[in-house]
Amino acid sequence: MTEPNDARVGLYIDFDNIVISRYQQLHGRNAFQRDGIRNFDKSSRDADPEVAARLAAATVDFNAIIDFAASFGTLVVNRAYADWSVPVNASYQRQLMSRAVDLTQLFTTTTRGTKNGADIRLAVDVVEDLFRLPDLTHVIIIAGDSDYIALAQKSKRLGRFVVGIGVAGSTSTSLAAACDEFEDYDSLPGIEKVAPSADADVTRTDKRRVGRRAAEPVETETEAEPTPPASAARKFTTIPMFSNADDSSYDEPDTADDVDPQELATELLVRALQIGHAKGDADEWLNTGTVKNQMRRMDPSFNEKPLGFRSFSDFLSSRSAEAEMAEDGSQRLIRLRPGADSRH
Repeated sequence: MTEPNDARVGLYIDFDNIVISRYQQLHGRNAFQRDGIRNFDKSSRDADPEVAARLAAATVDFNAIIDFAASFGTLVVNRAYADWSVPVNASYQRQLMSRAVDLTQLFTTTTRGTKNGADIRLAVDVVEDLFRLPDLTHVIIIAGDSDYIALAQKSKRLGRFVVGIGVAGSTSTSLAAACDEFEDYDSLPGIEKVAPSADADVTRTDKRRVGRRAAEPVETETEAEPTPPASAARKFTTIPMFSNADDSSYDEPDTADDVDPQELATELLVRALQIGHAKGDADEWLNTGTVKNQMRRMDPSFNEKPLGFRSFSDFLSSRSAEAEMAEDGSQRLIRLRPGADSRH
């Protein structure tokens, strides 16, 4: 990666996407529409105090996002896209302006908000900046919308390092794979862990119940298609959340609650070690940094911190049944234990 002193970063924030996704992560699917957050004014005398409390709990810390983006280099582009006349959006203006964020206004053209206006405007601006600013080295997209897949791929083809940041449960699997690096909002430094509300837990339970009913066999003349294995799912991705705030339903099942993220991380580690050994001697010791880079290339959303580990070394130490570690001076080395690959 380019050294921070040399890197020049463009930060592009799909504001509605991250705010809606965070609210629904904590308070349940379609909670943003159900509670009428788009037109909710907490300063009004008639404001529901319960809704105001839920909105406060789901406040997005954009300072943490901007600080993380700045760790890659100098921020030369810093934009957020939204209709800033909406009360919930306007409440963030002071915080964003204090960090020199350019507030790009998206005018509402329908009763359902700006629809995909942020997606289109953001994508157009990024492509323009890629050609207008040849020294731009990093593109950071704050969104989980699958509509940004093509943008991430185009940015990579033009030689930029692409970073995505999204909310767990509202990020497209394909978008995470299209980035060079993808971070879960909850894993960013400075973000306090907030437990989902009881309504969100009920919503997930209901979704699983509906999913099980839908999965029951039905007598038909055609053969049912096989169900994909649970290991094919990713921890950080369940139902894509698009930036429009309409009431459309999603048909994709919520599989992340039924998959053990620890097991997925172990499988990812084993595959990375297998690839490393395949390039050289089967018993060769590999540098732990190289292994982590390989894991991030295979799954840009991988991060050991949401799994409960302070460092990658701690994560590796917990996988002693699959890998053994050694030290060579200041270097930490790792290799796959014999027979470990056969268990996965």
